[in-house]
Amino acid sequence: MWSNDRLPSRYGRLLVGLVLYGFADALMVQAAIGIGPWDVLAQGVSLRTGLLFGLVTNLIGLLVLLLWIPLRQRPGVGTVLNVLLVGTAQQATIWLIPTPSGLSARIILFAAGLVLLAVATGIYVGAALGAGPRDGLMTGLHSRLGWPIWVGRTVVEVSVLAGGWLLGGNVGAGTVAFAVLAGPLCQLTIPWFSARPPRVEARGAASPAQVSP
Repeated sequence: MWSNDRLPSRYGRLLVGLVLYGFADALMVQAAIGIGPWDVLAQGVSLRTGLLFGLVTNLIGLLVLLLWIPLRQRPGVGTVLNVLLVGTAQQATIWLIPTPSGLSARIILFAAGLVLLAVATGIYVGAALGAGPRDGLMTGLHSRLGWPIWVGRTVVEVSVLAGGWLLGGNVGAGTVAFAVLAGPLCQLTIPWFSARPPRVEARGAASPAQVSP
């Protein structure tokens, strides 16, 4: 249990992480060489409806959050802010950063986005203020249906990828790179930014047993 005096720092980390996540995700979208499954779906819906990509991302997040109800998942502050901020940051970045004309520049832009996304994931997950709506869906399927996490993630992401592709979303080499690299990169960054309670300083000649872990 974290002490209340850590909350301002954790909220700050959460906000920075979510905004950076949206920024990084939009860099990969603007690279136009393929994007992750949920972005393929959001792009496909955006193309079909004329709604802004970032707005569609937020709406999909809200719809996924509603699926938490039958799965008996409880959202945290971070869950709600994820729905509100990620798509907003995406859209602002899309307005500011155009798609480069050369393939090399687009590959660099995608790689930068992927690395930044992993960093952003570590920052906001480390704040420990609630899972994102999509991650909560996976854990909910696990707890209610008994599916292994990897099975739930595979079924859901293949489904949204197929739906987004049928709607016209951009599936390409970047989609494969995202599928292969995003998980391992996040596996590295999450421990780096994991929130830890402050150590209690020993006073005088205190022994290790007198110091809280």
